[in-house]
Amino acid sequence: MEYTFLLFAFICGLSVKMIGIPPLVGYLIAGFVLNAFGHQMTQDLQHIADLGITIMLFTIGLKLNVRDLSKREVWFGSIAHTLIWVGVVSLALYVLAAVAAFMFGELSFQSAMLIAFALSFSSTVCVIKVLEESGESKTRHGKLAIGILVMQDVFAVVFLVAATGKLPSVWALGLLAIFPLMPLINRIIDKSGHGELLPLTGFVLALGGYQLFDLVNIKGDLGALLVGIILAKHPKATELSKSLLAFKDLFLIGFFLSIGLTALPDMKMMVAALIICLFLAMKAALFFGLFTWLKLRARTSYLTSLVLGNYSEFGLIVAALAVSLGMLSEDWLVIIALAVSVSFVVTSILYRNSHGRYLKIKDFIQRFENNNRLREDIYPVITNAEFLVIGMGRVGIGAFNSLHKLAETRVWGMDADRVKIQRLQQDGLNVICGDGEDVDLWENLDIRSVKLVLLALPSIEDAINITRQLRFSGYQGKVAAIARYEDEVDKLLDKGVDKVFNFFTEAGLGFAEESLAYVKEESVIA
Repeated sequence: MEYTFLLFAFICGLSVKMIGIPPLVGYLIAGFVLNAFGHQMTQDLQHIADLGITIMLFTIGLKLNVRDLSKREVWFGSIAHTLIWVGVVSLALYVLAAVAAFMFGELSFQSAMLIAFALSFSSTVCVIKVLEESGESKTRHGKLAIGILVMQDVFAVVFLVAATGKLPSVWALGLLAIFPLMPLINRIIDKSGHGELLPLTGFVLALGGYQLFDLVNIKGDLGALLVGIILAKHPKATELSKSLLAFKDLFLIGFFLSIGLTALPDMKMMVAALIICLFLAMKAALFFGLFTWLKLRARTSYLTSLVLGNYSEFGLIVAALAVSLGMLSEDWLVIIALAVSVSFVVTSILYRNSHGRYLKIKDFIQRFENNNRLREDIYPVITNAEFLVIGMGRVGIGAFNSLHKLAETRVWGMDADRVKIQRLQQDGLNVICGDGEDVDLWENLDIRSVKLVLLALPSIEDAINITRQLRFSGYQGKVAAIARYEDEVDKLLDKGVDKVFNFFTEAGLGFAEESLAYVKEESVIA
């Protein structure tokens, strides 16, 4: 990546972060600014952007449970949304083009359907980025959104095959050889250790999956996703995903820059793109209506529809293909690129305060909620609880075990990751599955006997939101949280947390105390 690109991305990303907007918005702005100053898309930048998407899809696969795709709200919701959206939006675009031909140009109904289909997809990059930044990729609504995105990726592959007439090679059957090779691949991951060789192993597997699928005329990104899904049950899958996190975020900067560098719009194109962005409200509303009709809780439907209410980078691929086939004018490629960029900004800003906004509108949107609950949406029950640990990662498990030695059955744990909770329940632990940022959960969970809630979470934003929801629901006990950095301590205390433990300082103190106790025991024995 040229230094100019990197410098501009840094300046714009830092600038918007200082005013409380996610950095990815700054990267998009940087791309358009660079374009305005005459910079063009380079081959190296395109390679970096493609690499970022490939690594991201691989890490999605590492976290995905295939059974989530078989749920009716995922497969039926995605299919129904695409069909209804294409039908309604294509008609609306056709009418708009007829009424305002000076802005949209002449547009056949077939072209309108093609544009509507391109806009039916939600952005994998934007959605995953937003969910990961808010620590919600394992929540009920986060997993539902990811499931919808995977289904849309399948639609994308089908479209590319149909549009280009490029059928998979007969050698595609050879991809089944991956399964007999799994013991060898698992052994390689085991031997990769925990250092710099682990992320390199991830790169090799992700790019290997891409190349194998590309060789047999199947979308390479789908290969990276499927390889990740196959490896999702490996014990080191989570560690492998975390080792790739920094690389993925760095490479995705190239992707966000590439959107702004695609083309520079004129005023007419900008107005057309903004008009198209008005359909975002309908896109989110359609998702919400389908999800509530499928008996999902109102909050789950609201958050999922909000994060999916954007346009996808795949729309650019569809537009570019349509332009090359002579089905669309080149202006539409620019309009869609601008609409995709604006939709990223809208999602990033709106989702940032989504939980606080839910508190204000929950009485209204709960009117659309179905009285019949899906099994996963039935509120859990805890009994005789005095201590509740939220976040059952390594720190949370450590805190849970320590308290369990003192209070036994009076200690309960909670995590949003259903697979993790099921595993802990099989081990006989008192744990429940729940999203701590869900005020509806706290209003339906009996925590009157709980004296202390421990927030063992890596994100202070999550800790602050959960504290707010606890206080809003009437919780009167104490709240303790961990902070990884010194400047986070005061932020947590200011937001109502009663006690904050500096993660590294307290770990060092505990290590010293345990070591000192061990030395004393050895001295007594001697």
